[in-house]
Amino acid sequence: MANFEAYQEYQRIEDIEEDSPPGEEDLLVHVPEGLKDSWHHIKNLDNFFTRIYHFHQKNGFACMMLSEFFELVQFLFVVTFTTFLVNCVEYDVLFANRAVNHTEPGHNPLDRSKVTIHDALLPSQQCTDRIKGNSWIIFLLVMATIFWIYRLVKVFCNVLSFWEIRQFYIKALKIRMDELCNFTWQEVQDRLISLQREQQMCIHKKELTELDIYHRILRFKNYMVAMINKSLLPVQLQLPLLGNVVFLTQGLKYNFELILFWGPGSLFQNKWNLHPKYKRNGNRLELAQQLSRVILLMGLANLLLCPFILVWQVLYAFFSYTEVIRREPGSLGARRWSLYGRLYLRHFNELDHELHGRLGRGYKPTSKYMNSFTSPLLTVLAKNIAFFSGSVLAVLIALTVYDEDVLTVQHILTAITVLGIVITITRSFIPDEHMVWCPEQLLQCMLAHIHYMPDHWRGNANKSETRDEVAQLFQYKAVFILEELLSPIVTPFILIFHLRNKSLEIIDFFRNFTVEVVGVGDICSFAQMDIRRHGNPTWLSEGQTEASVYQQAENGKTELSLMHFTIKNPRWQPPQESSVFISHLKEKVHHDAQSGPSTQLLLSEAPFCSSLQSNGSGTMPESLLASVLAHPVLTASGLQGAEQRFLPPSTAASAAASVLASLSASQLPHGSRGRSPGLLPASVHPESTMYRSDRTIMDSMSNSDARYRSTTLHSEFASAEMSLHAIYMHELHQQTSHPQRSSGQWQTPVPMRELHPGFQDRARLSSTTSLPTPVHLGGWQEEEEEDEEEEELNSGSHRAATASS
Repeated sequence: MANFEAYQEYQRIEDIEEDSPPGEEDLLVHVPEGLKDSWHHIKNLDNFFTRIYHFHQKNGFACMMLSEFFELVQFLFVVTFTTFLVNCVEYDVLFANRAVNHTEPGHNPLDRSKVTIHDALLPSQQCTDRIKGNSWIIFLLVMATIFWIYRLVKVFCNVLSFWEIRQFYIKALKIRMDELCNFTWQEVQDRLISLQREQQMCIHKKELTELDIYHRILRFKNYMVAMINKSLLPVQLQLPLLGNVVFLTQGLKYNFELILFWGPGSLFQNKWNLHPKYKRNGNRLELAQQLSRVILLMGLANLLLCPFILVWQVLYAFFSYTEVIRREPGSLGARRWSLYGRLYLRHFNELDHELHGRLGRGYKPTSKYMNSFTSPLLTVLAKNIAFFSGSVLAVLIALTVYDEDVLTVQHILTAITVLGIVITITRSFIPDEHMVWCPEQLLQCMLAHIHYMPDHWRGNANKSETRDEVAQLFQYKAVFILEELLSPIVTPFILIFHLRNKSLEIIDFFRNFTVEVVGVGDICSFAQMDIRRHGNPTWLSEGQTEASVYQQAENGKTELSLMHFTIKNPRWQPPQESSVFISHLKEKVHHDAQSGPSTQLLLSEAPFCSSLQSNGSGTMPESLLASVLAHPVLTASGLQGAEQRFLPPSTAASAAASVLASLSASQLPHGSRGRSPGLLPASVHPESTMYRSDRTIMDSMSNSDARYRSTTLHSEFASAEMSLHAIYMHELHQQTSHPQRSSGQWQTPVPMRELHPGFQDRARLSSTTSLPTPVHLGGWQEEEEEDEEEEELNSGSHRAATASS
């Protein structure tokens, strides 16, 4: 992809200005005089909106400044305490390798006495002389002092900066600090948009949109998500014996951002504009050479600072995790979403708290999926090691109970601690005897929350290769700690030997995928979520996109990001191409819902399905989502429904379509401003039969409690709705890209362009649509029903479900 001929066909996407109202490019704004503490014509809106967001997410001024203060204290403590341990402790006395000469008056030196802490500490003068005599210690202390002073100045600037943000919340947004925790970010964002109409914070546009604010907060993060999506950053390495390894740490990510965005020699001339020379095609080779030199210098700088960064990483890890490992050794076996996984699974224009909440909901099913893989050999070894270690530990504990003087024997406490750690670790390799092997169902539950997975995972959930790829996104905490410790050593080599080879591709990427939006500046064109320019025909945008393979986002990220942003921001008015896509998707949902089970039937199954999925959630959105995921299993296994009749075979896609269509039908009649109908669940609509009980409860609450409950319900249903869209869109993508896998399909795929009224009328469409076919989900196989009586029951149940939907 780096050769010149391959890039001759690529042209930079023209600048787009959909977010700017027509005729406002040269708008002159009149700001009323006499406005005290007005915030109009803010020069750096990126920094301003980012501080507003962080202020909200970190719970206000007091919490933020207290955290900054303790970060300074932590750094000072680690440096001083480490220096003290190295230079001011007499370890021969502490370990009783040398006798202590007690010469106090009236004390018999022949009497043996216990060594005290005071005996093991050197006098202050001797300690100072040791520090002064070690040039390396002096050098490290000077470096640490310079860094600490830099951090102190930065904290002082942050105090002034966030005090201004505090005043902005109180005076401009009318939000008191004691009420800040009760406001969601969407509510704060709505007040920002309203304030723009009164005080022109941005003078280039009369009105700001939700997308404008997201663009400014996530300008650089959207670029990072796009580069991970296009496999541009060298985070996947081929290592001998280990094979394909993903390596992305905080230090490596920091270097990527430093080189590309805001460091010396970066591609951006300021926080919101790409340097003009990178927008031209003529000097791409020269610019690639310049970028290569910048990467080389940055790699050499990392190599030079490697010893100091490594020492700090080791010390910080030691002070942070040693006590936790001693208290809970099993915590190293816990899993966490990797940094690579957070970028791979992140939507375009998804804020940190939205990503954190979504991945948090997907933690349990992903953990269950990873824990469902066991090694019989390791299980046998773990059981026997746990038996022998437990036997020795039991004897040592019994001896200490009988006589506590056993604890004074050398290394007894060490042996007890090590044996406890060994037992905890070995037990993590012993599977739960009550565990049920259902990887396909667990993978479907994962997909409902993480929204992305490669095509080759479908049908291969039971393979170790799929598990290894999931482990790249969902790593052990021990692996995370090890990677962070190795980061100072590995980062320079990745920069010098891998990232430099990507210089030309990076230059072309920023030229081809950077657009200028009026009032916002230069952004990643993928962040516009433009179906026409970056859609993928296999992800329901067939006939609507003009993108080449190079311009298409991978894994349906454009389409899924558009749906996620639309659901999270119901008042946002999408551009024309995006509105057409959403309308087509809504029509197809209603069309496919006619062949799916009724929502009432799914609600009746919700309690059972929730226990089947074992998600541990009792809320209605989660129960309904669990019912959608489990419904194909119930129908395939022949379980009887509420009407004591066999249910027609269906898939998660058909069930999801039914629920989405029901949510659309239960929406408020007037809708939200600029909102395509059917994307926001009316969780508090009084006429909605699905949520009437919630409304009744809310009517009996106070206004503030009702507003809080309404916001909570909206957030829950919005997340559940996006999960349903992810399931539905993945099913249709599989039908389009892999038509040969008919065993898991529930009907013949109908192209979205055929659903548009301009292509074909509904009568002809309904006559050409085939009947549902049996589904094979997660190893469940349906038997051919040859009995005519059972067929009549199924057809009757199907007609009842269609009528109810």
